[in-house]
Amino acid sequence: MASVHLDGVSLRYPSGTLGLADIHLRVGDGEFVALVGPSGSGKTTLLRSIAGFLAPTAGTVAIDGSTVAGPGVFTPPEERRLGMVFQQHAVWPHWNVGRNVEYPLRLARLPRAERAARVAEALDMVGLGGWAKRDPATLSGGQRQRVALARALVARPRVLLLDEALSALDEPLRDRLRLELQTLTRTLGLTVVHVTHDRDEALALADRVVVLDGGRVQQIGSPEQLVTEPASPFVARFLSDATIVPGACEAGGFRASAHPLVVPTAALAGQGGRGDAELAVLPQDLELRADEHGDAVVTSSLFGREGNDVIVDWQGLSLRARTTGYRPRVDERVTVSVRRGLVFPSEGVRSARRVLA
Repeated sequence: MASVHLDGVSLRYPSGTLGLADIHLRVGDGEFVALVGPSGSGKTTLLRSIAGFLAPTAGTVAIDGSTVAGPGVFTPPEERRLGMVFQQHAVWPHWNVGRNVEYPLRLARLPRAERAARVAEALDMVGLGGWAKRDPATLSGGQRQRVALARALVARPRVLLLDEALSALDEPLRDRLRLELQTLTRTLGLTVVHVTHDRDEALALADRVVVLDGGRVQQIGSPEQLVTEPASPFVARFLSDATIVPGACEAGGFRASAHPLVVPTAALAGQGGRGDAELAVLPQDLELRADEHGDAVVTSSLFGREGNDVIVDWQGLSLRARTTGYRPRVDERVTVSVRRGLVFPSEGVRSARRVLA
């Protein structure tokens, strides 16, 4: 196991496209960190920079205190002692399960007896003990992904890198493998960096989550911090499906600029002072009450195990709410109230602050 430290890492492709911009990230020994963000945010680019498939154009990458990428330094992937599992499990069909798992050990020229012992150990770890002679063609998708995970673990990597490793699997198999992966990595004390587009997966598995957009880190924190204390409207919208409302903070609270919505100061949290601001309202912070004379109309109402996902049109403002115990009907009129809102300086104010800084 090892720590991973990125200091000022930037990457610009030969075309001039920016991949990463000034990334600072420390992953502790035995920590599970998830990278999330929209398509093109830089999460896979960051993972591949750690792996050594891409070379940063600025900054340094260090693993277990040793620099593996930086000015005048570049250690190739095969010498970084990392394990990696991709979305497509890439189990070679012409080799049996044991030979697939054994491959990294053959490259390392380990003795046959040690290879056999370590293959058996790795297969036991992923719940495939005794399957070494099996033909990959007889395996399910989940079993093939377990083989790929065993192959990543068999070389006893310092860090395990997961690139959308579970996203090709169907539920409930994906959910079961999530639980098994969490148990396995905790038991082994593995340092893990996991790229996923599944927000719930990131929040469920990780000790800390890194939110990226446009090649830049938007926020790093525990799952609870990111959900309850987002650093920006973008993070609130991306991770929690928050509704963002432009307006201004006044003496009595927040007032929307193009809507009668007013949220009193007592119900506000966040970073806003007086002046132009944006309000982020999380779905769980909206209360809906059935009211035939209400000024909002339900436009969508979907049942979910954690609650009902509801969208209402409130005098031209589309709001997303989550209800428990009460599932509004489509076209039902309701009254909306905001229990809590997160207020942020408007983008213009934030940009001015960045220039001054």
